[in-house]
Amino acid sequence: MEHAVTILKQISGLLWGWPALVLIAGTGIYLTLALGFLPLRQLGFGFRQMFGPKRGEGTIGAGAALATSLSATIGTGNIVGVATAIHAGGPGALVWMWLIALVGMATKYSEAVLAVKFRETDSRGQYVGGPMYYIRNGLGHNWRWMAAAFAFFGMFAGFGIGNTVQANSVADGLSSSFGIPTWITGLTLAVLVALVVLGGVKRIAHVATILVPFMALAYLLAGLTVLINHASELPNALALCFDGAFNGTAAAGGFAGAVVKEAIRFGIARGIFSNEAGLGSAPIAHASANTDHPARQGSIAMLGTFLDTIVVCSITGLAIVSSGAWTSGEKGAPLSALAFSSTFGSIGDIIVACSLAIFAFTTLLGWSLYSERCTSYLFGEKAIVPFRLLWVLAVPVGAAVSLNVVWALADIMNILMAIPNLIALLLLSPVVIRLSREFFSNRRPE
Repeated sequence: MEHAVTILKQISGLLWGWPALVLIAGTGIYLTLALGFLPLRQLGFGFRQMFGPKRGEGTIGAGAALATSLSATIGTGNIVGVATAIHAGGPGALVWMWLIALVGMATKYSEAVLAVKFRETDSRGQYVGGPMYYIRNGLGHNWRWMAAAFAFFGMFAGFGIGNTVQANSVADGLSSSFGIPTWITGLTLAVLVALVVLGGVKRIAHVATILVPFMALAYLLAGLTVLINHASELPNALALCFDGAFNGTAAAGGFAGAVVKEAIRFGIARGIFSNEAGLGSAPIAHASANTDHPARQGSIAMLGTFLDTIVVCSITGLAIVSSGAWTSGEKGAPLSALAFSSTFGSIGDIIVACSLAIFAFTTLLGWSLYSERCTSYLFGEKAIVPFRLLWVLAVPVGAAVSLNVVWALADIMNILMAIPNLIALLLLSPVVIRLSREFFSNRRPE
């Protein structure tokens, strides 16, 4: 088994190497330039649409679609991923997370535009869409194989990174912090997930609109308290981040030092892991939104990347750097917990453990929708109920077993999802540009 894990990690390392990171970052840069920095110029418009009235046809509200995508996006990456990036790449990794998020907004915007443009309605009258649909309907019959490939990888990636890995993270965190047996956590999670997932997209969206704002606000308030407590260190922390991003970070305390390429690599990789821009997951949720134009929903979708990385990840990263925890030698969740403990004492561990539990639970819900849509694309609507039951049954299994193999497979499936999606985004970029010009040139002032 250990040999298999080693091989899978080597494959994952190759697939997630510089070529993949350049492809993802390059696609974001190209779309940002091609759209004339539209996501940055229309950021305020996007926020106004999030709270605006219902427009057009769809299955769920436009804001609910964003909440559903955020339920999957705001997760362990915001706590564990940020800490891992800083541990491996130094404080400078945080700056590269910001930069990849800024261009990733154009990627997420384009994904949603295409998802709405090429979406379909199923036999129940619900709107369905995502990369598999815009590949098939946008690129034509000769590209159906690539649409099927995305759906295949997305289906299996969901059971990895979106299900068993999340359940295992919750069970491990609650066991370490509160001594709760993993099997109890697994069964409890399975019941809670079943109550939501078996109700379909509308129930997932309803729960997401309640839980996501609550969990994000609670975590942000705790993080801001840490930053206020270390306010005098914030200027120096920001200076360390920008210096490390372009000059590398010298060894300090338990930190071994990092060169610029490590800051870039881990900042970009963990940023993508956190906000999922380019993976093709979020547009599956946005395809179901009530909207009167693809560009309007795209302007809402791009907020997911902004809120996830520029807001939530920044809180975690700056707390780690300003508190001095980054020099401790810790990594992952314990590093984030150490930063929060600098202000809250032993309660800091509890805050991080509870945040991880809630973040992971909502990720279980969001990714169930993504994986279900991929499954139904491949096998038809008859596969939906068996899929949901299998999804619930996988939760306690993930909570109870070692997931070294699953982690490695999940990383591989994620990048294999991204490749066909990114190719489609580049080939269909003229459609995105045309729809964007059409909408924003004719839009009336609000």
